[in-house]
Amino acid sequence: MARNKHPEETVNRILDVALKLFYEKGYDNTSIQDIIDGLGGLTKGAVYHHFKSKEDILSAALDRENAGLYQEMARIRDDGRMNGAQKLQALFEASVSGPQMEMWADIAPDVDPVKNSRLLGLQYQSIFEEAVPLFVLPIVEEGVRDGSICTDHPKEFSEVIVLVANLWASPMFRSCTAEELRTRVDFYLDMVKALGLSLEENGLGEVLEAYRRRFHARFKEVRNVDAAKG
Repeated sequence: MARNKHPEETVNRILDVALKLFYEKGYDNTSIQDIIDGLGGLTKGAVYHHFKSKEDILSAALDRENAGLYQEMARIRDDGRMNGAQKLQALFEASVSGPQMEMWADIAPDVDPVKNSRLLGLQYQSIFEEAVPLFVLPIVEEGVRDGSICTDHPKEFSEVIVLVANLWASPMFRSCTAEELRTRVDFYLDMVKALGLSLEENGLGEVLEAYRRRFHARFKEVRNVDAAKG
């Protein structure tokens, strides 16, 4: 069997085709076979050599789109001009304005955490293996040292504020009305303040509400197309 001398090109080709289909048909209405058919000759075995599932393809696509955000988060973490609390605030602002929210809205995966449980699991995994240890925890530990963040449990503090922000305050895995979303955001900010850190809102509510409107409009559009085909 010939060895693939350009695996990165193959991976990017798979991601390009998959994203095009996700945007056109919606994530839930796109199958692995659809992706294979769109690759023009690449075999199912070649696709599964790089990705175990459709969820893994989406996760890799999100990582690729977020590459610039990760660079900005690293820059914030390593910036010697800010204390820990200021860095966490800057990290917070960079994260909510990153490409993931817009991309998630456009591909419109079902918000049911049971239906898309693997996506939820991958998001959960990335929090504990990437977001917290690489970016949030080092900043919180610095804040504890410089006195700008008050907690005796920096690891737990870091995990909680990221988990709640990504899996509860955000409407990515739990549908909500505009008022419910506003209440979540208000509570989240109060909770973080009670934990020892004061975060200004900095447009978080507006960012999440814009996402919520866009997601539900796109979700409805995808479902209407699916119903018409049926």
